Amino acid sequence: MGSTSHDVGTLSPGAHTFTVDGVRQVYHVAGTGPVCVAHSGGPGIEWAYLRTPGLEEHFTMVYVEPVGTGASGRLDNPDDYRLATYVRFLDAVVEHLGEPRVYLLGHSHGGFVVQRYALDHPDRVAGLVLYDTSPVTGAEFWAEAMANLAAYPQRHPDRPEATDVPHAFERYGVAADDEALATALRAAIPVYFADFWGRQAEFAPLQAAVRVWMTPARSNDPTPFDVRDRLGEITAPAVVIVGAHDFICGPRYAEELHAGLKDSHLVVLEESGHFAHVEQPAEFTEAVVELLTR
Repeated sequence: MGSTSHDVGTLSPGAHTFTVDGVRQVYHVAGTGPVCVAHSGGPGIEWAYLRTPGLEEHFTMVYVEPVGTGASGRLDNPDDYRLATYVRFLDAVVEHLGEPRVYLLGHSHGGFVVQRYALDHPDRVAGLVLYDTSPVTGAEFWAEAMANLAAYPQRHPDRPEATDVPHAFERYGVAADDEALATALRAAIPVYFADFWGRQAEFAPLQAAVRVWMTPARSNDPTPFDVRDRLGEITAPAVVIVGAHDFICGPRYAEELHAGLKDSHLVVLEESGHFAHVEQPAEFTEAVVELLTR
């Protein structure tokens, strides 16, 4: 892996930049304690939504800007935005940090990246936080998510705005540029929360700030993601965290992860959807910090 540093103090607070095979990789450091590298979801969604101040009181959090997003570089070939590529860039970040072992937090698609990394580099993993993610995707996974999406307006008959959420998700799927993509995602984002309308003022800043980039969000990895038969190879302690109302990576997938892993705790947060670190931040932090006792 050809990676060249462009800064000093790889774990000093703030933004850091180095290169991976000539492509700029940016990450952000905040907090104190054991190192935990966090990989955001999407793919293609900006890292900043995942920042969790509660965790920064217990860990040195390293938030990766995935390749193709934010200030990180873009790949010349759009077809290269595949899971293996995200794993390769994550490996470069871990190598660059110089830590023998790190904790890893993967949210949603970031959880796919982290699972694959743990299988490929088991000796570098101190512990895993698998957060609103799944050990498998595919036709059944997406059919269930789309059924939950279609049912969303009926769950909120008193909110006319809820009827637009499935349509916004459709617009997200066919957006032609970054701005159209971001506009559609902001309109669809209520479905990701357990109670967006009841706590709208609280969640509006995240909704307004979320950013997403086109190329990786439009990637089509030809290899279906399914590591269910390999989960037993992961021996690092893990915590599997899921929001009870997550429409896309719900409790059934968390239970599959928990059942397949050798050393895991399952935490279901009853008042959360896909963003428990915002919906139930204290409970989310407590669930992650438990890893430090194992």
